[in-house]
Amino acid sequence: MRAIVYDGEVRLVEVPTPRPGPGEALIRVLTAGICNTDIEITRGYMQFQGVLGHEFVGIVDEAENRQLLGKRVVGEINCVCHTCQFCQLEMPHHCLNRTVLGIQGRNGAFAEFLALPEENLHLAPSSARDDVAVFTEPVAAAFRILEQVVVTGEDRVVVLGDGKLGQLCAQVLWLQTKNLVCVGKHAWKLDLLARLGISTALDEDPVERGADIVVEATGAHDGLARALELVRPEGAIVLKTTTAHPTALELAGPVVNEVHIVGSRCGPFRPALDALAMGNVEVRPMITEVFPLSEGVAAMRRAQDPDVLKVLLHV
Repeated sequence: MRAIVYDGEVRLVEVPTPRPGPGEALIRVLTAGICNTDIEITRGYMQFQGVLGHEFVGIVDEAENRQLLGKRVVGEINCVCHTCQFCQLEMPHHCLNRTVLGIQGRNGAFAEFLALPEENLHLAPSSARDDVAVFTEPVAAAFRILEQVVVTGEDRVVVLGDGKLGQLCAQVLWLQTKNLVCVGKHAWKLDLLARLGISTALDEDPVERGADIVVEATGAHDGLARALELVRPEGAIVLKTTTAHPTALELAGPVVNEVHIVGSRCGPFRPALDALAMGNVEVRPMITEVFPLSEGVAAMRRAQDPDVLKVLLHV
């Protein structure tokens, strides 16, 4: 099969079609989304080499569960052992033996086929087109915030970053509190949120300090410093940025102000699918371009341009 791999450089190559293991399904990929994590992998993040990509929607071609055959699905990206101490503590996302689709020890979704455990799969709602359902994984990551911190209608929230994940975090949190502002570098990206009624500000605009919650989704190694400037004492910072760049942190401020700093990664698929199916999270305006898999190398380059938000691969 054809696949986009990273092995020191990004290349379109022919690789063996995956053979599903016990309890796994073979999925024919329809559409895949390029994420900042995919780009950071090409800069050394996670030291991963192999088929890139972890956001997808596809059709089940092979499965032990015959009810899945022919179904259109999305999939959770962590493949776990069920036996380690963290699995036993019902923390499977932190499984000591996990592989992660397109990120750690498992080939990903920028290919004609991928293999995932059947337990990872969720049926894509019929009301969600492929170019909507493919956003399920990053929307789930935004919903993870609501599992980690309590957000009420009284809380003042700042989302730092107007990129793909920042946009989704702002939309998801706006469902909980209208006292929210998304801060970013690009007026045209912020306009997408403004059309939904979400308040926005450019980086150079004055932003009131003392926020109850700050979500750091800038994709930049220095985003945490800005978050610490804006959060109130005993407030919460939720970190979403993953970057290969090392980060220096001055510790006195967060210690003195007793700031809660929470790392946040993968999240629940069910609320994400419901939000996409009902249109509570609007993703199609975020799509800048769609490339065929055969032009995946160019798509990866294009996804790094400043005038781009989301790039999809049509497989």
